[in-house]
Amino acid sequence: MDRGFVVSRDLVGTATIESGRSDPNPFFQGEVEMAISASDVKELRERTGAGMMECKKALEEANGAMETAIDILRAKGAAKAAKRAGKETREGAVGSYIHMGGKIGVLVEVNCETDFVARTEGFRALVKDIAMHIAAANPLAVLPEEIPAEIVERERAVFVVQVKKEGKPEKIWDRIVDGKLKKFYQDNALVEQPYVKDPDKSVGQLVTEVSAKTGERIVVRRFTRFALGE
Repeated sequence: MDRGFVVSRDLVGTATIESGRSDPNPFFQGEVEMAISASDVKELRERTGAGMMECKKALEEANGAMETAIDILRAKGAAKAAKRAGKETREGAVGSYIHMGGKIGVLVEVNCETDFVARTEGFRALVKDIAMHIAAANPLAVLPEEIPAEIVERERAVFVVQVKKEGKPEKIWDRIVDGKLKKFYQDNALVEQPYVKDPDKSVGQLVTEVSAKTGERIVVRRFTRFALGE
């Protein structure tokens, strides 16, 4: 009697093991999960900075789809960062960036929890990238609520006039104006701005990603942007 095993594959490539044994064997569950290659894990680590086991689990959860695995890790990273929201950030670094032959200069303070993280290459790179972004995008403040109230009210007044001229029904004016203000914040608050190196994510999301990699809360504290002649 043949007591070997037959391996068959269904249409989606899942390997199924059929045993010739008539007695139950706890070591065979009837289906073999998709194997995740070491090269895929390595690529995901390089692209996200997450740990090896985290990358492997994300790829398994995503059935091997690299981009889906990246989204899974980003979501988990955001959750981890949120848990550390109350942690104090007394360490960090002040970064600088000079652009256009000395015509634009930026100083930015970025804080973290420990001096150890502040000295890491990833944190230093983040500080430099944020300084470069500020030079290019010229935000008004770090957070939407830090934009001076008089500027916000002036913009709101302009939006109200625009909506009236467009002939929109009065009952939806406030909703349209609020939408325009949201776009204003996205354009002018640093953490809401699309990151210049990767417009698919905001500067805030960039900070969250690095925070997840380091395991510490990271905060952009303040910045100053200088432009020659301004």
